[in-house]
Amino acid sequence: MTKTINTISAERHKARHYTVQALYRWHMNEQSSTDIEAEFRIDYDFSHVDLEYFQALLHGVVKTHASIDAYLEPLLDRKLDDLDAVELAILRMGLFELKERLDVPFKVVINEAVSLTRKFGATDGHKYINGVLDKAARGLRTVELGL
Repeated sequence: MTKTINTISAERHKARHYTVQALYRWHMNEQSSTDIEAEFRIDYDFSHVDLEYFQALLHGVVKTHASIDAYLEPLLDRKLDDLDAVELAILRMGLFELKERLDVPFKVVINEAVSLTRKFGATDGHKYINGVLDKAARGLRTVELGL
């Protein structure tokens, strides 16, 4: 059966949703991404999740978090340690997508990050996430932005 664009989008949204939760757990508990993935696959229903996308995001962010953080720091108005752990997880995931997933339009990356921040983050956190990822997109997606 061929999947529709809406189905693929929904499955990727759910993958991002789980990735934020997994990255939060990784940040707070310092477990390996492999252990976290195994726990998530037991604890959560992945029948309507793009599993490959979840794996790519989770393991990709964990593997490259040092370079992601180095790229993020100059874009922030505070230290990484002062960020809310949920918002840090969302920023890391969003920056990873902007850098590594050129098949995903930057607007989709930012909109998904904002949506997840509205769900999991602080009251006005979505505005901050939007601003930081917009700055990142201007540096990483110049061709797509026509800059």
